[in-house]
Amino acid sequence: MDGYDVQTFTKKDWVDLFRAFDAPAVPDLHAWPFTKARRTRDEMYGRQVFLRGLVEFTSHCVMDCLYCGLRRSNREAVRYRLDAETILACVDEGAALGLHSFVLQGGEDAYYTDERLCGIVAAIKAKHPDCAVTLSVGERSEESYKKLKSAGADRYLLRHETADAAHFAKLHPASQTLDSRKKSLYALKEAGFHVGAGFMVGSPGQTAETLAEDMLFIKEFQPQMVGVGPFLPQAQTPYAAERAGSVALTLFLLALTRLLRPNAMLPATTALASIHPDGRVWGLESGANVIMPNISPPDVRAAYRIYDNKKAAGAEAAEGLALLQDEIAPYGYTVSFTRGDWRG
Repeated sequence: MDGYDVQTFTKKDWVDLFRAFDAPAVPDLHAWPFTKARRTRDEMYGRQVFLRGLVEFTSHCVMDCLYCGLRRSNREAVRYRLDAETILACVDEGAALGLHSFVLQGGEDAYYTDERLCGIVAAIKAKHPDCAVTLSVGERSEESYKKLKSAGADRYLLRHETADAAHFAKLHPASQTLDSRKKSLYALKEAGFHVGAGFMVGSPGQTAETLAEDMLFIKEFQPQMVGVGPFLPQAQTPYAAERAGSVALTLFLLALTRLLRPNAMLPATTALASIHPDGRVWGLESGANVIMPNISPPDVRAAYRIYDNKKAAGAEAAEGLALLQDEIAPYGYTVSFTRGDWRG
């Protein structure tokens, strides 16, 4: 199978591949496509792991995604907002650790108007002009995206979650549609962002056919970044009783994504680290090359509860960078404190 060219895969090819995959209890990272994914990544980026300091700055959200603990209908969620000074202090602390890339992530919170968010981005870039700023704040207007780009934001993460419209409807209320999500993704590219898309593995109702649609969309959209992580349930959502996504299948899809988008920036997600102690390293061994240590204030990290048992300490936190380096070094990886720009 090492000779398979996923660039030529039809939907049927993808469906057949996913139906045939028998997820092992422990992933065989020496099998196809893992070895090929590592080789592909190494040819493009070497064995550097690029760091993005993550600031989770608001747990408020106007959306009502059925799988997310921040959903509007969750009355038990702990809500908070970080002011501009606190966000900038988080970035300052990350910069003091040597980080040159930062991700501002939050729910879709109307409090952060274009004016407020642009002011925050501009302040970061003014103080740290050599850094990269990524935003992950959901669907906004085309005009908003243009303003944020003009303010200095470099990248934008907006996971499509699933590229199958019927499956999307199972995961979201009727007011949210796949068509709207895709329009936002294309508007972000038009505004000049390096754009990240991505999907959950094992979300309720997912099939081989829906996963095939995800791979076809990744090929069509050509994102610069792709987030592939397992579905993890959250206790205050309608899907609280659903099983978590398969680690092995997630890693399989991560490796395939590397082969489909050889130059993409692929994170070993926090969800992978949360679902299994070796998840982060397994992600790297499946072709990932990004890790996002948490630089949010420690007293709010537990409140950003998109799923249960989320890791935000130890090697998953900025203050644990030495632990992270010790964890990945035996596998031949080194951390990179550069901006970690996409190589197009």
